[in-house]
Amino acid sequence: MKEACGVFGVYAPGRAVAQLTFDGLHALQHRGQESAGMAVGDGEAITVVKDMGLVTAVFDERTVSCLPGHLAVGHTRYSTTGASTWRNAQPVYRSVGGAGFALGHNGNLTNTAELAEAAGMLPGVVASDSDLVAELLAASAAFSEPAADGEAAPGAGLEAALLEILPRLRGAFSFVLLDATRVMGARDPAGLRPLCLGRLGPAEAPEGWVLASESPALDIVGAAFVRELEPGELVVVDGDGVRSRRYVDDGAVDPHLCIFEFVYFARPDSRLYGREVHGARRRMGELLALQAPADADLVMGVPESGVPAAEGFARASGIPHGQGLVKNRYIGRTFITPNQSARAEGVRRKLNPLRENIAGKRIVVVDDSIVRGTTQRAVVRMLREAGATAVHLRISSPPLMWPCFYGIDIPSEEELIAARSTVPEIEAFLGVDSLAYLSLDNLVAAIDAPGAGFCTACLTGEYPVPVPRPAEVAAARTTA
Repeated sequence: MKEACGVFGVYAPGRAVAQLTFDGLHALQHRGQESAGMAVGDGEAITVVKDMGLVTAVFDERTVSCLPGHLAVGHTRYSTTGASTWRNAQPVYRSVGGAGFALGHNGNLTNTAELAEAAGMLPGVVASDSDLVAELLAASAAFSEPAADGEAAPGAGLEAALLEILPRLRGAFSFVLLDATRVMGARDPAGLRPLCLGRLGPAEAPEGWVLASESPALDIVGAAFVRELEPGELVVVDGDGVRSRRYVDDGAVDPHLCIFEFVYFARPDSRLYGREVHGARRRMGELLALQAPADADLVMGVPESGVPAAEGFARASGIPHGQGLVKNRYIGRTFITPNQSARAEGVRRKLNPLRENIAGKRIVVVDDSIVRGTTQRAVVRMLREAGATAVHLRISSPPLMWPCFYGIDIPSEEELIAARSTVPEIEAFLGVDSLAYLSLDNLVAAIDAPGAGFCTACLTGEYPVPVPRPAEVAAARTTA
């Protein structure tokens, strides 16, 4: 699976906001590794720096020190729509409304073609859905409409344009934006992608405010977690503090946070729906051990996201937990590679077995999900070669059977092994002695957020926001 992107925003007069943004993006590096960028404003002008590569490759001390200002937004990208090119690196900038504005986007729109056609844009003109949103905002009449007193306040145009454009967007989006004087954040009415607010300084006298995809980005810059943005909410931060606006009617708000944020995407130290992700992953393993026990000598997790669930499995089963694989921390996640053979080679470059821990033992291997099965097949082969006498694979999520249209690049049904194969067939393909998945009911129970809504479309085929081809998708699944 490909990641969602990471977004960050900060308003902090008197602080080195470029350094804060660099640190925040570094904490969000797991959400996007193709490109990184930031836009910094000083009240009069906005400077944008972005390039292909990791945050530490795009920015160095000299670059960051040359970006003075008191407000900034940043972005780490993994492409789901639009090619992986410099043109599509973010933040996106448009030179309208005085100093212009910059935008960072996490998510994926489902009505991009419809919006582009309605705006009279020719095919191929818009490089990505983020680019489209920037074009729609820039073209909004709100930028040129004067305020009631005849003079528009700085930044008022962008806020008014957002209130006009956001209700027209369908799909998943968490935006951070800035103009000359304000930082803004917006979350889609379904809350598919996360976004949170933090405070710099004491509550009685805040020194600044921070927006971020995940709470660890707040921690790293010394900001206190305040709350998650509500679905359908627009937050505006300026010299007067934080102001919140609802840009859709209450009836249009229907929270459905992507459930895979808990399973895989979010950092284990993130807090979502008021729950720490690491604890939820550990409970997934505990329930998995009760649901699908195995006779084994050792429980091991596939680094990194499979490790907490493995700890939980070991605790509930009484089987010792140990390390069976060592991860090369300087190699990225294997979904980044473009084809299956390269991914298989990437697994061997990334993971290496601890032979003394494995030889002669029956092993329970806990992983977070199976997409194509390429990674697990390579892992099982390594364990067999290292002397494992039995390999029982346990997955801390239900089978992935449907594609995602909301910003997680889960492949088509043809590439999802669980969509076209039975469990015995997958066992044979992977070379395992047994395979079991956590049930959806147990996954929700492990998260333990009563009343919270989740998007489970990739597991159930039930899409909370209309997708481009629901009839085609449904037909493909019912005839499979």
